[in-house]
Amino acid sequence: MINKENLTQHISQQFNTELEGVRSHLLAMGGLVEKQVNDAVTALIDADSGLAQQVREIDDQINQMERNIDEECVRILARRQPAASDLRLIISISKSVIDLERIGDEATKIAKRAILLCEEGEAPRGYVEVRHIGDQVRRMVQEALDAFARFDADLALSVAQYDKTIDREYKTALRELVTYMMEDPRSISRVLNIIWALRSLERIGDHARNIAELVIYLVRGTDVKHMGLTRMKEEVEGIKKDS
Repeated sequence: MINKENLTQHISQQFNTELEGVRSHLLAMGGLVEKQVNDAVTALIDADSGLAQQVREIDDQINQMERNIDEECVRILARRQPAASDLRLIISISKSVIDLERIGDEATKIAKRAILLCEEGEAPRGYVEVRHIGDQVRRMVQEALDAFARFDADLALSVAQYDKTIDREYKTALRELVTYMMEDPRSISRVLNIIWALRSLERIGDHARNIAELVIYLVRGTDVKHMGLTRMKEEVEGIKKDS
């Protein structure tokens, strides 16, 4: 089992520094992505086109951070040829940055919808759903990153489980908004922007779950990506029995 203590127990202090450095860079990228999601949702709800534009401009920085971290991982793999938990850490980081970059892409899409809504006028429906699902998805991203920072498989499991709630609430909101558009065809263009924003939020939840699954893999050493939640829970409970 991996934890913060045995992460830094290497003969080479330089290797310790490299591992901690790349992990810190992942968490820094995560913090920026988390802010990007928060600002995108706020921009849409508050009709703040200036804030939405800032979210779009950050996307290039997120992409560069992904490239830099990927290069760090490749260098460590080539020079150190890590095994066991160290290898799982590098693999988990290299995969997590892909999900973080895609979360940033979805936040940028929400920002684009916010700008369109500013131009078209407010949508008559959907802001309550955006605020509610947006708050829950932001918490998922935050807790997935916290789980990675603390090697906390229990917290990672709760993030993965909560994704089902997001999916259910997204489908409910979608049905309500489609019904509203059918009743008032004049609202179609504006409400569609809300629907696409909600779709991006649902996808952000999926990526947060992916990161949570990587935390469980990192700590437990078992790939839980294609497991159901019941088997995933058994893996996490196995950690408790082993410790």
